[in-house]
Amino acid sequence: MTVNRRRFLSASALAGTLVATAATSAAAAPARDAGRGGPRVTTGADRLPADGWRRLAGRRVGVLSNPTGVLADQIHVVDSLVQAGLDPVAVFGPEHGFRGSAQAGGSEGDYPDPRTGVPVYDIYGVDVDKLTELLRKADVETLVFDIADVGARFYTYIWSMYQAMVASARLGIQFVVLDRPNPIGGEAHGPMLDPAYSSFVGLRPIVQQHGMTVGELARYFAAELLPGDGVELAELDVVPMRGWRRKQVFEDTGLLWTPPSPNMPTPDTASVYPGTCLFEGTVFSEGRGTTRPFEILGAPGVDWRWHEEIASHGLPGASFRECYYVPTFGKFAGETCGGVQLTVTDPYRFDAIRTGVDLIVTAKRLYPDLFGWREDDFIDKLTGSDRFRSMVDAGATTDDVVSSWRDELADFRRKREPYLLYR
Repeated sequence: MTVNRRRFLSASALAGTLVATAATSAAAAPARDAGRGGPRVTTGADRLPADGWRRLAGRRVGVLSNPTGVLADQIHVVDSLVQAGLDPVAVFGPEHGFRGSAQAGGSEGDYPDPRTGVPVYDIYGVDVDKLTELLRKADVETLVFDIADVGARFYTYIWSMYQAMVASARLGIQFVVLDRPNPIGGEAHGPMLDPAYSSFVGLRPIVQQHGMTVGELARYFAAELLPGDGVELAELDVVPMRGWRRKQVFEDTGLLWTPPSPNMPTPDTASVYPGTCLFEGTVFSEGRGTTRPFEILGAPGVDWRWHEEIASHGLPGASFRECYYVPTFGKFAGETCGGVQLTVTDPYRFDAIRTGVDLIVTAKRLYPDLFGWREDDFIDKLTGSDRFRSMVDAGATTDDVVSSWRDELADFRRKREPYLLYR
């Protein structure tokens, strides 16, 4: 039931063929400017229904997915499988749930899906032992992962995938990833996770903005990280995209945006998220309860000085405006907050993590009596160690902080290279 690393990285013969096709297509794609006029990306999910999902026929299929698992015609992959007569034996829902109705830190529980009748199992918050038991209970032979990631280490879907890979390896289950674009592109940025700070917002060591697709991450996880859990997948199939290149952001793909979680309403949100999600580890509002979560930031008592200072820094690809708002839920619900709204003006030059760091460094200096960290030091889990918090508290500059992870970032970029599918 196990395979060696060489076979596993090449996956099945079909996956190898698809990877080669994807690489050829990506290499042939012409350069283009921002906008929707370029080549349309075909997702991994959209490559299989043309022949009635024959690739999965005759298998007891489980699906780990959420609302982003849709085809170009906006039909969900589970519904498409059922229409094709494959009838999945189980669906597994991550954070926010299979149909996506739950808020952050929540899920939808177990239930029969009203549309298809397929049993849905809630796997958010379960450990690998429990997930292994659920897969065994459903007698899954092939587990399909189809969820759109947003490119940040602390977005929990990639860790649901990781745990599902460990459970599949334990049971000898084939693991299939239907690849989708990284909406913020293929460049890696930020600090590496220290394993001592492992949590479900960073289960294993990768950098904060990993710059990989879920298919590439699956290959990296399987070769570099699963052995640390003492397991090896029987078979990994990554069904790659056509037409995606590393420098593309979501607006270049021609695809329609499906919010992957309730507070990720637009591609703009995804662009800023790897940096401004750090405000979840502070007492400042990260904009939940507004129409622009993670783009609007602030707290009661913050005034125009934050905007004036941060706007003077000339952060590339970013624009800021002074704003005032009243969150409807989350931090400071019902209270008037002052702060800034961040707008990405050039996604190809924008550095989300540097911007987030600069916003925090500046806020702490301007508002020492207002700014602070959450009492549970959640910021350490988000950044992957206590280094960021310690440096900011010691008065480090933005350049000091960003420079502190230069070597580990370069090492990660080298280490991930063999597992990349797109150029």
